[in-house]
Amino acid sequence: MEHDWLALQKLVHRDFAKKLALITDWDAPTPDTEWRVRDLVAHVITEQQWVPSLLAGLPVAIAAGGLQPIRTNDLLAEWDLYSLAATSAWENTAQDKLIHLANDTVTMAEYLREQVSDVAIHSWDLARAIGADEALDDRLVAAVWTVFEPQADALTASGLYAAPTPIPDDAPLQQRLLALTGRDPR
Repeated sequence: MEHDWLALQKLVHRDFAKKLALITDWDAPTPDTEWRVRDLVAHVITEQQWVPSLLAGLPVAIAAGGLQPIRTNDLLAEWDLYSLAATSAWENTAQDKLIHLANDTVTMAEYLREQVSDVAIHSWDLARAIGADEALDDRLVAAVWTVFEPQADALTASGLYAAPTPIPDDAPLQQRLLALTGRDPR
């Protein structure tokens, strides 16, 4: 089953924005013990800052020089700005264009899948941290599963995610996806 990743990118960005609007404690802990809510949101915003420059073909070193400091006193406005810029860049880039990342060269379509997956997982992190509805869209979960499940061993080895959390094989797909990334969805 092929997924419409551009539509999923817009969906997950809308979901993240809705959760941002619910934040009352920017210093609350998150499932990632190294981050508070403010840190998590700043991370997701920074990832969006990279998108237009990398999709325009800039090398990572030059794109890094163009990153702007995140105004942590107005993260809602920062999200709106960089989410819109990233969405526009995704819409205006050919899916087969080669994108040069720090450690790899991938197609735009592959980079898009990676970015959608990252925002989806962090959207759940944010929901858990602020006590919001943790349910992710079923289409989004199914799509992100196709990205993460085939590379389960590589995810753990990369250090980007904690070791998978033990969970029954018959658990709902969202729970299995989160457990795969080291989160305890229960």
